Amino acid sequence: MDRFPAFPRRLARRTFVTGLAAGALFAFAPAMAQAPARPIKIVVPFAPGGAQDIIGRYLATHLASRLGTTVIVENKAGAGGVIAADAVAKAPADGTTLLLATGGAISIAPNLLSKLPYRPREDFVPIAMVAETPMVVAVRTESSWRTLPDLLKAAKEQPGKVTYASTGNGTVSHLTGELLAQASGVKLTHVPYRGAAPAIVDLLSGQVAAIVTSAASIETMVEGGKARVLASFTTAPIANLPRVPTVQQATGISGLAVPVWVGLLAPAKTPQAMQDRLAAEVLTVCRLPETQRRLRESGAEATCAGSADFAQVIAEDSQRWERVTRQGNIKGE
Repeated sequence: MDRFPAFPRRLARRTFVTGLAAGALFAFAPAMAQAPARPIKIVVPFAPGGAQDIIGRYLATHLASRLGTTVIVENKAGAGGVIAADAVAKAPADGTTLLLATGGAISIAPNLLSKLPYRPREDFVPIAMVAETPMVVAVRTESSWRTLPDLLKAAKEQPGKVTYASTGNGTVSHLTGELLAQASGVKLTHVPYRGAAPAIVDLLSGQVAAIVTSAASIETMVEGGKARVLASFTTAPIANLPRVPTVQQATGISGLAVPVWVGLLAPAKTPQAMQDRLAAEVLTVCRLPETQRRLRESGAEATCAGSADFAQVIAEDSQRWERVTRQGNIKGE
């Protein structure tokens, strides 16, 4: 049975807590208030110190307090999140092992790799989406391109001559750039790097013409006057970059808002009551003003979406990258 809907529609607004989750908070609280048999583990598919790791540790601290048990973070980096996802998919489905997931291992990898050791749709259930990290397209300050239409015009006049850096083959950075090229009918040449830092170095030195990356990774260079953001892949301007237009505002092309999400998944057979309680507590933490502030400072925006809305986001994300990878004939390494 599919855990995520196959053909969802974007909701006009995301609810913070469903009635079911809210009801479970009261119905299941007495049982959860007793000392659980084991600590809860949040598996983070990235190395310590990164944005996702910071989010995971912040959630662990607050959930431990609310659930009255130990919540630890375990980092399992590698293979774009596939190693961590596989470990959680095979963990006991008792609510004590959770995956702090991003789209890489759940909605991108299945469209790039012919074989995965897990099945994203069948092996996980969504608990709650916590945040989204906005993606942007940027150039160095010395670039003659002042707007995104300037860049696209140059790409149309000189097919393949405009290069853009990404954080690696098959990453959301790479595929977002490909999505832009496909939607605007131009040819952009992709230049992959091992992470945002070396990509930004080559952007600033003029080795590549543009970059598609997270707003957080380029923000320091923008503040220092070394880079200029042309547009964001969001539905509305980014709070930290309010004067930067969205891609749709800049070009008139719709459908290019790319939610780079972060949320918690659990093994598929986790008891429903446990799912509901975890979702209620995660959403409560997500709505805290401190959480909203901390996420914004890290370059993310709190979304606080419940399991049903989160499932729709994952399904839409999977469909988007399936179209992009198929049309661009993009394969995993």
